[in-house]
Amino acid sequence: MRETSWVTDLKTRHLRVMGDGAPLFYDDPVELESGDGVWLQASDGRRYLDLYNNVPCVGHANPRVAAAIAKQAGRLNVHSRYLHESVVDYAERLVGLHHDGIKSAIIACSGTEATELALTMAQTVTGRQGLICTDATYHGNSSLVSRLTRLPAGRARGPVRSIHTPQTFRPLDPGLSEAELSQRYLDELASTIAAFDDEGGFAGIMLCSILANEGLPNTPGNWFADAVALVHDAGGLVIADEVQAGFARSGRWWGYETSGFEPDIVCMGKPMGNGLPISGVASSHENITTFRHKHRYFNTFAGSPLQAAAGMAVIDEITDRALVDQSAAVGERLRNELAGLQSTCPAMGDVRGCGLFIGVDWVHPGTTDPDVAGAAALVEAMKNRAMLLGKAGQHGNVIKIRPPLVFEHEHGDLFLDAFADAVQELAGTEA
Repeated sequence: MRETSWVTDLKTRHLRVMGDGAPLFYDDPVELESGDGVWLQASDGRRYLDLYNNVPCVGHANPRVAAAIAKQAGRLNVHSRYLHESVVDYAERLVGLHHDGIKSAIIACSGTEATELALTMAQTVTGRQGLICTDATYHGNSSLVSRLTRLPAGRARGPVRSIHTPQTFRPLDPGLSEAELSQRYLDELASTIAAFDDEGGFAGIMLCSILANEGLPNTPGNWFADAVALVHDAGGLVIADEVQAGFARSGRWWGYETSGFEPDIVCMGKPMGNGLPISGVASSHENITTFRHKHRYFNTFAGSPLQAAAGMAVIDEITDRALVDQSAAVGERLRNELAGLQSTCPAMGDVRGCGLFIGVDWVHPGTTDPDVAGAAALVEAMKNRAMLLGKAGQHGNVIKIRPPLVFEHEHGDLFLDAFADAVQELAGTEA
């Protein structure tokens, strides 16, 4: 077992070589050495239950995925300018998981890259430039995509304008009925679309299909479906960001199924290769072809046999182990149990989410005011109990519970016991 001083020294080395400000979780960062399913092993011998990581969606060190990668790497890996049946098989299977309007795909390497392709595709297909996002979103960090990041509502950044995040917990206009509130957000969307009339026209809207970075808020009425209709009436395209929401995370294959709408373009990423970098953008054959003829996109590492092997193994695991149903069932129980704690923990302002993606909105008791420090303290208290969580949301106060899809009821029991204990400890500290 290593001394604690080693971790401190490693952190110093990390920041020196990676640069001061390089992100690390927790006050005392964890040095991880291995993983197995939903468990992570640290260098000090401690074993942590992973309730955060979406990338290894079918479990850390998944044997099927690891074997598929090793087998293909030992045989052939080339770029996409050669024919390879496994790549075609994978792309066909991937688009076949989507709604009937999704027929073709471009394979890439990161969520940012997929988002960049999708935004450019919308502009190319429509011949217009204007793009809309929410005011608390994050879709990536390239030059174009970063313009969408946390853009205050009503503001413009290049060709991008933002709208308020539609939600019922902190509504734009308190006191409205749900139907009235939904219409209030739709009216804002309509006026934002109209604002592009003199600015190169409106190309489309980019939305995480479950508003993950916004904190998983419940939207009023049928906001998603009604917003899609508005966008289409204006000649724009709807882009669904499934980088976090997709691949069974929401209790359905895709977050847009959970939220009740059909996008024109879909972005995928994080969990596609269980750790091997794969992403993708999918749309109609016409949209994909129009984009390819205009931009001649190519990435040396994208659309490779190695990516196809990893991606196919992930889909096989989700399918063969019925992880869509498991995500829905385990997630529902977790949400119900957490909601049951609210009466004894007034800091838990709201419990929400879908599938194995749950948010607990941490507030100052008796209000809906975000308690950012309290959320951070809860995350640290859980880490001290060998449970790894995160926090996110518009205000950074939403406890983010997003374990690998192989997370089962028995793991949920361990988490719930630790969570209740941590809540009790923090309540005693505040008293």
